[in-house]
Amino acid sequence: MQYKHQEIEKKWQEYWANNQTFKASEDDDKPKYYVLDMFPYPSGAGLHVGHPLGYIATDIYARYKRHKGFQVLHPQGYDSFGLPAEQYAIQTGQHPAKTTEENIATYRRQLDQIGFSFDWSREVRTSNPEYYKWTQWIFIQLFNSWYNKDTDKAEAISSLITKFEASGNYEVNAACNDGVGSFTVEDWNSFSDDKKQKILLQYRLTFLSETEVNWCPALGTVLANDEIVNGVSERGGHPVIRKKMTQWSMRISAYAQRLLDGLHTIDWPQPLKDAQTNWIGRSQGAMVSFKVDGYDDNIEVFTTRPDTIFGVSFMTLAPEHELVAKITTTKQKAAVEAYIDATAKRSERDRMADVKTISGVFTGAYAIHPFSGEKVQIWIGDYVLASYGTGAVMAVPCGDQRDYDFAKHFGIEIPNIFEGVDISDEAYTDKEKTVITNSDFLNGLSYKKAMKTVINELEQQGIGYGKINYRLRDAVFSRQRYWGEPFPVYYVDGMPQMISDEHLPIVLPQVEKYLPTEDGRPPLGNAEVWAWDTRINKVVENIKIDHKTVFPLELNTMPGWAGSSQYFNRYMDPRNTKEIFSKEAIEYWQQVDLYIGGSEHATGHLLYARFWQKFMFDKGLVPVDEFAKKLLNQGMILGTSAIIHRVSGTNQYVSKRLKENHETDKLRVDVKLINSSDELDIEALKNWQPQFSDAEFILEDDRFIVGREVEKMSKRWFNVVNPDDICEEYGADALRLFEMFLGPLEQSKPWKTSGISGVYSFLKKLWKLYHNGDIFKVVDVAPTKDELKTLHKTIKKVEEDIENFSFNTSVSTFMIAVNELTAQKCCKRAILEPLLVLISPYAPHIAEELWEKLGNTSSISTAAFPVFEEKFLVETSKKYPISFNGKTRFMLELPSDMSQEAIEKTVMAHEKTQAQLQGRIPKKVIVVPGRIVNIVG
Repeated sequence: MQYKHQEIEKKWQEYWANNQTFKASEDDDKPKYYVLDMFPYPSGAGLHVGHPLGYIATDIYARYKRHKGFQVLHPQGYDSFGLPAEQYAIQTGQHPAKTTEENIATYRRQLDQIGFSFDWSREVRTSNPEYYKWTQWIFIQLFNSWYNKDTDKAEAISSLITKFEASGNYEVNAACNDGVGSFTVEDWNSFSDDKKQKILLQYRLTFLSETEVNWCPALGTVLANDEIVNGVSERGGHPVIRKKMTQWSMRISAYAQRLLDGLHTIDWPQPLKDAQTNWIGRSQGAMVSFKVDGYDDNIEVFTTRPDTIFGVSFMTLAPEHELVAKITTTKQKAAVEAYIDATAKRSERDRMADVKTISGVFTGAYAIHPFSGEKVQIWIGDYVLASYGTGAVMAVPCGDQRDYDFAKHFGIEIPNIFEGVDISDEAYTDKEKTVITNSDFLNGLSYKKAMKTVINELEQQGIGYGKINYRLRDAVFSRQRYWGEPFPVYYVDGMPQMISDEHLPIVLPQVEKYLPTEDGRPPLGNAEVWAWDTRINKVVENIKIDHKTVFPLELNTMPGWAGSSQYFNRYMDPRNTKEIFSKEAIEYWQQVDLYIGGSEHATGHLLYARFWQKFMFDKGLVPVDEFAKKLLNQGMILGTSAIIHRVSGTNQYVSKRLKENHETDKLRVDVKLINSSDELDIEALKNWQPQFSDAEFILEDDRFIVGREVEKMSKRWFNVVNPDDICEEYGADALRLFEMFLGPLEQSKPWKTSGISGVYSFLKKLWKLYHNGDIFKVVDVAPTKDELKTLHKTIKKVEEDIENFSFNTSVSTFMIAVNELTAQKCCKRAILEPLLVLISPYAPHIAEELWEKLGNTSSISTAAFPVFEEKFLVETSKKYPISFNGKTRFMLELPSDMSQEAIEKTVMAHEKTQAQLQGRIPKKVIVVPGRIVNIVG
């Protein structure tokens, strides 16, 4: 009987959908296991064969856990807000919702055809109002909270107001904006409501502030650092500049230490933990105040080396620092302004990464050294960022190489404060061997003693204090886009107010244009009808303000990471309309047990999601403060691009081995135009793109051979392989097995379609194992010890592999097992039935079909995983090669526990031994127990 993969796979995909085979429920009689993929953005291109890699891995594990008796939650949905759909809307006028819906339909079809065991009843889409209602709700909870450093947790803003009403803010230890002034209870009570609101806004966990942002004029929006590549937008390659804008921000910095500490409690890859650790950037040092000469202003500086303070010979401010315009002299004004304009065209990431360029401008102003009283020059330089620390550094060129290079470049003095050290060629950076000199009260002290001494002196004189600082900055939460979550915010007298929970969700309005308005407002400014105008009247009425008054709405939308920061919790109870999830659901599922996705999300989604989870934990909404217990980063399936070489300056193309005879340019062409021998179909190429229609081709042996390069699989490089084509020709089971067979999950590996034929042959051999010609043949006969041995070594290896996520070696194990059972002519139910359960997580369609043929009436997905029994691997006998003078003459099977003497006696008495010896007496008999017997002489 022929293995017809298309019929089989269609049949079982329909069965799973109709019977909701993988629908999860809260079942207290079973242990739970929650498996999750980082949910996809539904792009117009659909899936290529690289995308399912992680999904196949999670699906294997989810199916395995079901076999092991767990109640498994394995949901899927779509991160469906995003810039690509909006850009398409700008170009075509088609609403992003329509584009997104079409793209999701493609994704769903492709995901279904690969046979994933998703619980589709829990599907979520971040762009659906019933979903983003809860994103808006969490935003409101953050707005109504502050971070109490004494209790080290978020608390209701009402508790902060109570503190202000009792004692002002003198005893408040909170995460808040820099520069919050002190006030007494009397002051607080005398403040107007407007002033109180402004003060509270400096403490809220989501707040409005004037922020330096990455502004992309072409896209008309703010971009996050991870949306910028080489100084231009990742989407479209447009220029990005730095500018100040009033933006919503999230006070993630309040959680910096907890985000670091939490990394010790979760099983995540160490490189990813290191990336987050470096991004958070904890450092210990001191805040130091430098007075600006001739002004009442001070420059606050954080330094990790206050012990080197007597080595300060200049200061550098970020070009965007608020004091620059004020203190710059008339003489230096033109140069300073030109430098600021140039800096605005560079992203923060570019400025941080550029360690070679030395640039800066003297402001003409001076600061007063806090201890020596000497004047030090104040410069601006783009290596200092306004958003990091205080936007100012005290430059110690003798102890910092970047300051050293800056000072050398601009001819600034480099005083030496290190005893016995030559700094004529470079800075001295070994703090552990430091002995301070030329530093007044710090002379002769080591690094550690000098640190304690100088911090104490700073605090005694009131000019500084010891501090722990974090590189992690508060996250900008506003985007000037249309296709994103609307804020549940309106404004009264310029102050933000939250729309009441009962009026959520605030639905995205219709607009005719998706670009910013002519007066520079975000795209939502184009909306003529807001679906929630009447709701706002109700809100206004509740706060006893004339409902006829018009209150402006927030026109920005939330960033791409908003919807993905709590989706894993919403999956636990996605159809709940009254609360984000029920207590019963969150208590049962707790957290994600296995999360698989790309490492590129280390300092984006994964950090923001941990922040939201910790906030929700503080509010008593979730039972644990880390959302994912274990995380794995899958590698990348790379494409094998097809390269042709054009003779420079011509429309002539030369075959691969002849290109050395010409000066050539490299071009990529569609891999579909190439056969398995790397030969180009020239006529197909001419029809592919107009530029090739009249091209000339220089052949080798009447063929045109292309070059090959392994690189990222991308539509841009024409090296994408569509899983639809693979499923059509070889089937989903073959695709699943092949992707796992390519190599370890976490490693990147190249795709080569020709390799899948071996896996497809294996599936046909597996099918044949259960058939005798066209007849299904499995019998209820006791298995042999060899058959049992094959089964149980396979059980042992596969279970170990799955538990260790070594899926590639399981595929090899299946191949070995099927080969052995075929050689053994095995057709025993006791062997072949459990074998299907082992294979089922990897190749579920063929396993379901053969399982049904065995007479089972329920899905194989609920069958118990076979239990390994060691006894079937214990060898009771051993076949010995019996050699005469080193040449094997026959084999003899003997008990494994037979002694050396007994082996020799048995071999010598054997009739074949006697026939070989023909009456001769051997010189000696060599017995190696368990291995050989050699008769000499």
